[in-house]
Amino acid sequence: MRSMHGRVARLLLPPSVDGGALPLLGARALRALADGYMAVLLPAYLLAIGLSTLQVGVLATSTMLGSALETLAIGAWGHRFHSRRLLQGAALLMAATGAGFATSSSFWPLMVIAFAGTLNPSSGDVSVFLPLEHARLATAAGGHERTALFARYSVIGALCAALGALAAAVPDWLMAHTGASRIGALRAMFVLYGAVGLLVWWLYRPALADRTEAQAPASAPLGPSRGVVVRLAALFSVDAFAGGLIVNSLLALWLLQRFGLSLAQTGVFFFWTGLLSAASQIAAPRVARRIGLLNTMVFTHIPANVCLVLAALTPDLPMVLGLLFVRSALSQMDVPTRTAYVMAVVTPPERPAAASFTSVPRSLAAALSPTLSGALFAAGWISLPLIACGVLKTAYDLTLWRACRRDALREH
Repeated sequence: MRSMHGRVARLLLPPSVDGGALPLLGARALRALADGYMAVLLPAYLLAIGLSTLQVGVLATSTMLGSALETLAIGAWGHRFHSRRLLQGAALLMAATGAGFATSSSFWPLMVIAFAGTLNPSSGDVSVFLPLEHARLATAAGGHERTALFARYSVIGALCAALGALAAAVPDWLMAHTGASRIGALRAMFVLYGAVGLLVWWLYRPALADRTEAQAPASAPLGPSRGVVVRLAALFSVDAFAGGLIVNSLLALWLLQRFGLSLAQTGVFFFWTGLLSAASQIAAPRVARRIGLLNTMVFTHIPANVCLVLAALTPDLPMVLGLLFVRSALSQMDVPTRTAYVMAVVTPPERPAAASFTSVPRSLAAALSPTLSGALFAAGWISLPLIACGVLKTAYDLTLWRACRRDALREH
């Protein structure tokens, strides 16, 4: 068993990276699988139980707002607790979220569950797991290897989210082969989501998860790096607000309403976009080594934003899909580089707090925009969120480059 673990670690981890990071990659993979199909099925389920498109947007906002406040609590008080216990608590919350959505059909109970739970309607990881896992991964590598480790963490998430998107076809299969109702088949996927939470809890068990903990420096609140973290948090919030206008659940809703795609077709689309995102994140460390973390974050993002605006203005479905595929091949290259950049501009003891306080404004800002998109969808302006997203993200990219191009990076 240990030899198998060693072979898997050599395959997935960069050289010299501590093997204790492996369970965190496994947990990321499982969560991404569940998030992949939930992003597609969540709006379909909510519409099937009689909610409006505006209510779909409000629930998406509730999930992201709740995640933001939970992440803020981790940043403020998380250093008082063992991070493994916090991760295991988050995994149990994931299991409870799946059970809650599977057994509720009224708007207000779903609002409460969405706010307190771990559902992720976006293309990235915006959950309470994020700062806890990032801080532990940062202790397992330094310099360029840290960028490579975060890239593999992101790639695994993107690949598994792509595979998970294919599972959006499972409810149709259940309806055809078991006679289940549409709502019953959709609820079964929430039960599966809860089961994934239990598997994630098992991966965080002490025998594997404590190895990175032993190497971590004592955590501390923000101090010397407070200024740069506040600046980054403010800039990241603009990017997140723009991204929240067209989270995957709302992009799925846009495809369903504008072009009449089926759930299976939408799932296949997100499968291919996920693969393209994963491929770009594999290339991100090599690109960053050549042109730097900040340049990689900025100059791969801008063409992706242009593609999104053009897709919103194009009436032809094949051309729209082509533009969105190009966007997917570029838009996520900033994910591992952004994480590595944050870890590199703060002192090691500040990393957990920095991960949390740069994530919280992102989550808060992203939580506001799905409701706005839902209102625009309900008013018939279904393409305006895509245009606004592309324009705002381009403004963010240019401002980020100007504000941060002289920041000094730490190698360890």
